[in-house]
Amino acid sequence: MIAATATLTGGFGLLIGSFLNVVIFRVPAGRSVVSPPSSCGGCGVQIRPFDNVPVLSWLLLRGRCRDCSARISPRYPLIELLTGVVFTAVALRFAPWVALDLPLPSALGPIAETLAFAVLAGVGVALAWIDIDTQRLPDAIVLPSYPVVAVLLLVAAASTADWGSLLRAVAGAAILFSAYFAMAFAYPQGMGLGDVKLAGLLGLALGWLGWGELAVGGFGAFLLGGAYAVVLVLLRRAGRGSGIPFGPWMLAGAALAVFAGKPIWLGYLHIVGLG
Repeated sequence: MIAATATLTGGFGLLIGSFLNVVIFRVPAGRSVVSPPSSCGGCGVQIRPFDNVPVLSWLLLRGRCRDCSARISPRYPLIELLTGVVFTAVALRFAPWVALDLPLPSALGPIAETLAFAVLAGVGVALAWIDIDTQRLPDAIVLPSYPVVAVLLLVAAASTADWGSLLRAVAGAAILFSAYFAMAFAYPQGMGLGDVKLAGLLGLALGWLGWGELAVGGFGAFLLGGAYAVVLVLLRRAGRGSGIPFGPWMLAGAALAVFAGKPIWLGYLHIVGLG
């Protein structure tokens, strides 16, 4: 059952990754993600369905357009693979197959929880890449994610009467949003409002998991982003005053918290003598 679930979610993630390629390219430009259909940037010919199979089509075409031989960037299969991997990781982390042994409505809990974090994973892949490309975190992606994740967590809480986790999720959203808003207000050159809005969404998800995960995700973003900035400075790829897209590091810190937050937090408490 575990292998079957991982395979199915990984395959579904590849398909979502193909759609995210469209989102990453069109949303920052204010274009529709529905129409027109995808086409080659070189010759303008609409991409055929059999040339739009995630990863496989790129490999069979050897990274070239079938009609004009224009180069197709390897970032497209990379995003598809990344999305497949993170979807599989989410499924393994939250184990939705346990719902098969639960009566309704309790079965809705693990399913809704898994879906909430799968949505966050897909949104995260798109936002990270857009921020790298444009240093923006579009409201068109971030804001609609709030009600989607919130409703799914509400369903998960209601199915098991776990209202404490839901209240902690709301508190986590408020804490991270307020902290980032204060930083953006104090130093607007270093923190944008897009980061603030994303912080609330991440706080919602991390707060659901626990206070330790919230702390690890919050501080992890600055530790990972800071380490990256130091490496850039040492390699002379950036100066002390250079800015870097911070959204990817917020998402990396959140991912660290989702998959390893509890042991990291417990280890920290042990080191400081509180565990």
